Amino acid sequence: MILLERPRRLRSSEKIRDFVKETHLNIKDFVLPLFIKEGKNIELPIKSMLGHSQISVDMLDKYLAEIAELGISNIILFGVPGRKDSCGDVSLASDGVVQEAIRYIKKYLPNSMVIADVCLCEYTDHGHCGILHGHEVDNDKTIVQLAKQAVSYAAAGADIVAPSGMMDGMVASIRMGLDNAGYNNILIMSYAVKYASSMYGPFREAAEGAPKFGDRKTYQMDFANGAEAVKEARLDIAQGADILMVKPAHTYLDVIQRIKNEFPGYPLAAYHTSGEFAMIKTAAEKGYLDENKAVIEIHTAIKRAGADIIISYYTREIAKLLKG
Repeated sequence: MILLERPRRLRSSEKIRDFVKETHLNIKDFVLPLFIKEGKNIELPIKSMLGHSQISVDMLDKYLAEIAELGISNIILFGVPGRKDSCGDVSLASDGVVQEAIRYIKKYLPNSMVIADVCLCEYTDHGHCGILHGHEVDNDKTIVQLAKQAVSYAAAGADIVAPSGMMDGMVASIRMGLDNAGYNNILIMSYAVKYASSMYGPFREAAEGAPKFGDRKTYQMDFANGAEAVKEARLDIAQGADILMVKPAHTYLDVIQRIKNEFPGYPLAAYHTSGEFAMIKTAAEKGYLDENKAVIEIHTAIKRAGADIIISYYTREIAKLLKG
C-alpha cells in the first residue's frame, strides 16, 4: 500500500495555517519614508502617491503622533529644500531641512530610529546624484560631498545614514568621514544594489529630484544584471557598510534572495519603491485586486525572499493590518 501524503492537513484551518506559518511580518521590521519640505505650514499631498505628503517640520506633530500610536519606530527622511545649487551644498547646513527634522523627531520620539538618506539629487539644481563635470557625474568629488552630508546628519542626531547615490567608494568615504568626526557608532545602511529602474517615477515628484537632462544609467545598475549585485554588495561590505539594501523590492525578489544567500551575516534591507506602491494603489482603485490582501502578500514575499528590513510607503497601512 502506498502511503498517501497529505500536506493539505497543514492548511485545513486558519488556526493551523497560522501555527505553521514560516514567514511573519512584524512592524519593527518596517521603515516609513517621510518627505520633509522646507518652509512652514506645509502639508502638500503627493498626487502620484496617495496618502503621502510633503510636510514641513512644524507640521510633523500629527504624523509623529500617529506613528507612535501605530507602533512604528523606524523612519527614513528625504529633504525637499527651498533652494538648490550645483553641488548640493545646501544639504550640508546645520539648519538644513533634514537636520531640523532629525532634531525635531528625536525630541518628540526619542526612542525612534531615524535614518537619513544621503544623496545629492534632491539638493542639486540639475537633479543628478552628484557633482557634475560637464554632463557627467564626477565620482570622486561627489563622494567627498556625501561624506560631509553624512557627518552633518550624524551631528543632528541621525542613527543611520543611508547613501543612495551608487557612487564608487561612497561607503568608504562616508565611513572615514564619520569616524574622523567622532561618529564611529553611526551605522551605514548602503543602497548597495540600486537599479536604474522605471519604478521610481512618483518618488521624483515627491522629492523634486528628477534629473534635468539624461538619466542615471551611468551610476545606477542595469536591471538585467544579477551577478553585478553580488559584486556591489561585496565592495560595500569591504568599505564598512553595516546594512545592505536592494532597491526595488517586489520586482527584484530574486536579487534579494541572492544577496541574502551570499552574505547571510549582514542585515538586508529592501526598498519597496514608489512605483511599486503606485502599481498596487492604482490596481486597487480600479477594483482589480484587494489592496489589503495584496499589500500583505507582497510584503510577506519580500521578507520570505530574505529581507530583514523593509522600507515601504505602505508601512502605516501594514501597522494597522497587523494590529487587526
